Amino acid sequence: MKQQATGADAFAPFQQALSEGWTKALESLQQSAVQGASAFNGGGTPLWQLPPGATLPELPKVSIAPEKLQSIQQQYMAEATELWRRGFDARPEGDRRFAGEAWGSNPLAAFSAAVYLLNGRTLLSMAEAIDADEKTKARMRFAVEQWMAAASPSNSLAFNAEAQKKAIDTQGESIAKGIQNLLHDVKQGHLSMTDESAFEVGRNVATTEGAVVFENEYFQLLEYKPLTAKVYERPFLLVPPCINKFYILDLQPENSLIRYANEQGHRVFVVSWRNPDESLAHATWDDYIENAAIKAIHLVQEIGGSKQINALGFCVGGTILSTALAVLAARGEKPAASVTLLTTFLDFSDTGILDIFVDEAMVAYREMQLGKGGLLPGMDLASTFSFLRPNDLVWNYVVGNYLKGETPPPFDLLYWNSDATNLPGPFYTWYLRNTYHENKLAKPNALTVCGEKIDLGRIDIPAYIYGSREDHIVPIGGAYASTQLLPGKKRFVMGASGHIAGVINPPAKKKRSHWTREDGKFPKTQAEWLAGATEHPGSWWTDWAQWLKDHAGKQVPAPKAYGNGKAYKAIEPAPGRYVKARA
Repeated sequence: MKQQATGADAFAPFQQALSEGWTKALESLQQSAVQGASAFNGGGTPLWQLPPGATLPELPKVSIAPEKLQSIQQQYMAEATELWRRGFDARPEGDRRFAGEAWGSNPLAAFSAAVYLLNGRTLLSMAEAIDADEKTKARMRFAVEQWMAAASPSNSLAFNAEAQKKAIDTQGESIAKGIQNLLHDVKQGHLSMTDESAFEVGRNVATTEGAVVFENEYFQLLEYKPLTAKVYERPFLLVPPCINKFYILDLQPENSLIRYANEQGHRVFVVSWRNPDESLAHATWDDYIENAAIKAIHLVQEIGGSKQINALGFCVGGTILSTALAVLAARGEKPAASVTLLTTFLDFSDTGILDIFVDEAMVAYREMQLGKGGLLPGMDLASTFSFLRPNDLVWNYVVGNYLKGETPPPFDLLYWNSDATNLPGPFYTWYLRNTYHENKLAKPNALTVCGEKIDLGRIDIPAYIYGSREDHIVPIGGAYASTQLLPGKKRFVMGASGHIAGVINPPAKKKRSHWTREDGKFPKTQAEWLAGATEHPGSWWTDWAQWLKDHAGKQVPAPKAYGNGKAYKAIEPAPGRYVKARA
């Protein structure tokens, strides 16, 4: 008993400091509820540096019940006392950052990691215990998680046992290499996630054979060489997201969705977005719909010689494609026999973690900054998405590149991820306000685009809707919500994994699972849908290929040349110039 009392007395100053510090922490977290996420809201000037005339909303009211605070303090005291008792025998458990042998053999490093994990758990408990609205609590959790990721002792050479051991084993060579890596990344302007020198667009990524058959200031239209003697009579158009480059769909021959569609007998066309420069600084959402998406649809109809086409949109590309189809429907046109939407938002009610970044203050600031012209730098968006998974996509590479002096291995997906694209300011701010903030696209006739009232209910065609179970950019519930908006015959499929890995999942790899439901019912929520779904091993691509074949029409001899006679002919080989422009 005396020994226990002594331990408690030893930690009395810590208990007092925690109690006094919590009041300050509450004030800080209250401030971060409005401002904390702004540092990652798409880059640029933080919201607390608003220009003259702009104001922040009143800070939300947050509090914590005394009994909750007392419980957290007691838990902290118990765990801290146990750490103190174990001293340098303490081990950080349950975190892969500290799982290496070097951490176990370095008592000081192991103890610092164990203390860090305790403090992190306590701060997260505090954030969870706050009495506030859900958005405020989510922002607090995000702020704490960002702090935890940045403050990890593994990020410091002074505490990273593995980096220290490597420095000793290499006689300091790893430190010298780490400095070289740091200088290289400073020069290139972003953190290296892969050996970018190992890749070149058109040489060993984006290599499916094809040609550019049209271009304007917004996009190039690529047509791919048929791989079968006959093709389906309805050509197939893919619209990728304009916030990334199209070759996520054509990384390597073995994981290319473009090549796979070719192999299935489709005449494939792809929109390759131009990487905006100052000449597109005033481009609007309407410009992208009319002069890119609608233009591409009409071109594919004309070149393919078909009244109707099949179309696919991926992520923001699906939002753009659906908007274009709604505009054309309002004009009395029905150019698509079917539409495929991959990890796409049409209803922005459930945007997951991204919701913490969007409120009236943030949107108004962006409109003030970019609404009348300018460019949102591509690396700002890339940083935003990376910080959604800071340990995996930021600090992991800081530690490896700079502390350990390692060169990340070649990886085509991460090369693509680092190949950023800019966005025109007016396009970006319209999209931000009318979808993420006000969710008007899901409301019939709430928006006017290209002079037409938008009603997604007019897109009365078969739809294949895909969502990824662990997607943190388009949560599975957000992808499923499209089933409640589109009136045609639908098929919803859920794949395993995340936003990219779930989509880019070729059948030959025999990886992951997908879920389907064959009774044709689409209850209100994805959870209800899943209760009646069946899991199937392997890729969803084969399911989609069978579905698309049913909407592709009869087979005809494959064209022997690109384009359509004199009107549209090959301008340059795929993947074209536009995709090679760096932000």
